Amino acid sequence: MLDHFGIQCADLAASSSFYDTVLAPLGNARVMDFGVAIGYGKPAKPVFWISSQENGSGFRESHIAFSAQDRASVRAFFEAAVGQGAAVLHEPRLWPEYHPDYYGAFVRDPDGNNVEAVCHLPE
Repeated sequence: MLDHFGIQCADLAASSSFYDTVLAPLGNARVMDFGVAIGYGKPAKPVFWISSQENGSGFRESHIAFSAQDRASVRAFFEAAVGQGAAVLHEPRLWPEYHPDYYGAFVRDPDGNNVEAVCHLPE
C-alpha cells in the first residue's frame, strides 16, 4: 500500500494551481503547505506531495493515478485538467484490458507527468 508519494516540480506555483483544481473533483485538497512542499489528501492525511525541484537534472516522467469515487468524478477531473491547460493523453473511457470496470482519464501535468483519475466501480 502506498502511504504517500511525492514529485519535484519545476514551477511549484503552476503545479499547485493545477493540483488544487484537478484534485477537488476527486474529494482531495491541499492539507499541508510548507512553502517549498505541499501535501494533498483528506484532512490530516496528505498522501501526495509536490515540492520545488532541488536535485537531479533532466526530466523523468512519473505516472500518478488518483482514485475516483465514481465515473462522474473521473470526468470532472478530466474537465478540470483540460480547463487548466493540461495536454490530453486519453479522454475518459473504459479500459477493459485492465479489467471490465476500469474507467480512467489521463492528462499531462505542468511538468509533463502522466496523471490519471481512475474508478474501479461499474456505472
